Amino acid sequence: MDINKIVKEHTVKKASVKNCVSAFISGGLIGAFGQFLLEFYQSLFDLSEANSVALMVISIIFITAILTGLCLYDKMAQKCGAGVFIPISGFANALTSCALEGKSEGLIFGIGSNMFKLAGSVLTYGISTAYLLGIVRYFFNI
Repeated sequence: MDINKIVKEHTVKKASVKNCVSAFISGGLIGAFGQFLLEFYQSLFDLSEANSVALMVISIIFITAILTGLCLYDKMAQKCGAGVFIPISGFANALTSCALEGKSEGLIFGIGSNMFKLAGSVLTYGISTAYLLGIVRYFFNI
């Protein structure tokens, strides 16, 4: 028997169309919820769009952290896939998971250092890229 046939028989079939649709719908629902929060904060508190955006982002991060702490976000992510990991909620989930992982080691060396294992690299490369692009923009007047 040919090895390629054996591999083909035992390879897990990917449901990529289903995964794409699920990610599209779940990401869209998060986006729609964010838009709802944005308009809600603007009308309820009579805030500018910039201040409402900040409140909306904080709200989504807070809700994600609570859902992660209750072990609900991971179950949702298994069904929704990239739709819940791509927006800011995915980053909030990653930080909260790291914090929960290190809670037994204390506030500083456990929670703080575990959170910044992930966030540190994101912040380092984000700040470095912003700095370099700022220099490029300054010299080329883009």
